[in-house]
Amino acid sequence: MFKKILIANRGEIACRVIKTARRMGIKTVAVYSEADAASLHVEMADEKVLIGPPAAAQSYLVIEKIVEACRKTGSQAVHPGYGFLSERSAFPKALAEAGITFIGPNPQAIDAMGDKIESKKAAAAAKVSTVPGHLGVIEDEAEAVKIAKKIGYPVMIKASAGGGGKGMRVAQSDAEVKDGFARSRSEAKSSFGDDRVFIEKFIVNPRHVEIQVLGDKHGNVIYLGERECSIQRRNQKVIEEAPSPLLDEKTRKAMGEQAVALAKAVNYDSAGTVEFVAGQDRSFYFLEMNTRLQVEHPVTELVTGIDLVEQMIRVAAGERLELAQKDVKLKGWAVESRVYAEDPYRNFLPSTGRLIKYRPPKESAEDGITVRNDTGVFEGGEISIYYDPMIAKLCTHGPDRASAIAAMSAALDEFYVEGIGHNIPFLAAIMENERWKSGQLSTGFIAEEFPQGFASNALTPDLKATLSAVAVTVDNIENRRKRRIGGQIDGKAVTFSPERVVRLGNDWLPVSIVSEDEKGVTLNNGKAGFVRSQWTPGNPIWRGEIDGKPVSVLVRRILNGYRLSHKGVTVDAFVFNGKEAELARLMPVKKAADTSKKLLCPMPGLVVSIAVTEGQEIKAGEPLAIVEAMKMENILRAERDALVKKIHVKKGDSLAVDAVIMEFA
Repeated sequence: MFKKILIANRGEIACRVIKTARRMGIKTVAVYSEADAASLHVEMADEKVLIGPPAAAQSYLVIEKIVEACRKTGSQAVHPGYGFLSERSAFPKALAEAGITFIGPNPQAIDAMGDKIESKKAAAAAKVSTVPGHLGVIEDEAEAVKIAKKIGYPVMIKASAGGGGKGMRVAQSDAEVKDGFARSRSEAKSSFGDDRVFIEKFIVNPRHVEIQVLGDKHGNVIYLGERECSIQRRNQKVIEEAPSPLLDEKTRKAMGEQAVALAKAVNYDSAGTVEFVAGQDRSFYFLEMNTRLQVEHPVTELVTGIDLVEQMIRVAAGERLELAQKDVKLKGWAVESRVYAEDPYRNFLPSTGRLIKYRPPKESAEDGITVRNDTGVFEGGEISIYYDPMIAKLCTHGPDRASAIAAMSAALDEFYVEGIGHNIPFLAAIMENERWKSGQLSTGFIAEEFPQGFASNALTPDLKATLSAVAVTVDNIENRRKRRIGGQIDGKAVTFSPERVVRLGNDWLPVSIVSEDEKGVTLNNGKAGFVRSQWTPGNPIWRGEIDGKPVSVLVRRILNGYRLSHKGVTVDAFVFNGKEAELARLMPVKKAADTSKKLLCPMPGLVVSIAVTEGQEIKAGEPLAIVEAMKMENILRAERDALVKKIHVKKGDSLAVDAVIMEFA
């Protein structure tokens, strides 16, 4: 077994590999860019090596720098994580020449399966069912349109070396093919250094189901069940689960055996994932193979009890798999939510900056429920513009799907992040979605369930009762605290009316405090009764029980009130007595400033190009500018016909959120 390994990655996955290596008694080396000098993975590793500037193309993607870091530290092997160099066959080849072991598949398997075009050819040769499409490299827009017409709309344009949703576009028309082809090539070039793209048929109402395979260097390959990854936004997975609510035992076996046959055909010898697009009728087609560890691997680990990183290390060291296919048993259900630094209230635009507060739910394994949080950040750390915006991967496991979802919902309610925009309210809203709970999924789920984007879950009667009860008990605790302030003027004792009015958004809800003692507070708000909590002022999470049921609510102090977040709802709550409520209803509503004649930058990013000039007349829908953030190019289009009055930025400028890009007459 290796004594020291280097992790050629950063963030969450680097931390994940370090944890397993540490448990195995293996020392670790972290590599880092200048932007990651204070990162968690650097702190966790036994040694660290600086490899270059923030841009990945000058640091994490430079093979020579990784090899040199291995030589410098005496590392015997390298784990690539996912992304970056993990699927570049040139990387294990360079390591082999330097006498260093690659903790991943052999270069020939990467070449055969890692490239989406070549993998489809290999799958077709192995008689694996594949999606209709054009597997050759496409040279220009005209050829792309011709191919798309032949296949039939809708089509999917994909980067050959892509991953993580980058370099992917669905096109419904010739015009969308032209635009998507250009954007996919550009994103593929900047993210992977390879601008080749291909086109295939887009299956309507599909599901994304993938099989985890594991092989060794002695010809043994097994599959570890499946993962359902249909909850996606812009082709990037958001929520994953294992097993899939779609599959039955017969389909699982057929899909697993097909994945194993494909892996054996290319002598696959590590952890890998064979991805399928599945119809609602359980038909399935080979999509691609990821020749690396997947982001969502924890859900497979939770239902199988197998540490995939450990298996990758053991296989790389030449050990045989200790498991046979008959030994793989799926137990319970696991769900993973990807917590991203993106603002769901602003169409999921990337959010960067400092994590002023970062308090994830406690990791635990109690009463048949497991809560696991894989992360690479810490409170006070920074979310950089240079890399993927992932904050954490929150996972829960329970005896069945319903319990795993309930555990996830509760855990998300206890996840406290401040300083940047994040998607926790959106993830919490999905957990409460009835279609999600019923397992009726497709890759169009988010677009179909949130057609106007995400605002907030609706305030149902139950949520109103819960949140008004929490608001009143929080206000009551703070009032009791005020009564104990020393140095107050003598006289009649301060009393507080038991009759309150809670304003939740636009709702005004009467709540009465019937009684209170050291055990809790009894309320009358038409729903809630006895409320028990040990909450103290300043604690961001209100934890307690309402009528015996456990409840967690995020509580943020705002002027004269509280911002409460629970079950996908975020609402401002104000607690008044009767007279205060009467006066508060008369207060005018402050209107937001008019920005209709300005194009504001929707996220922190880099100006890639400006498509118009001052004095130009534009039509609704025309592109105005392209801003790149988190490796994704975002086209900003005109919302209406207008005249460009003034342009405030130029190509290459770095912009903050809401920076004025241009003004209109």
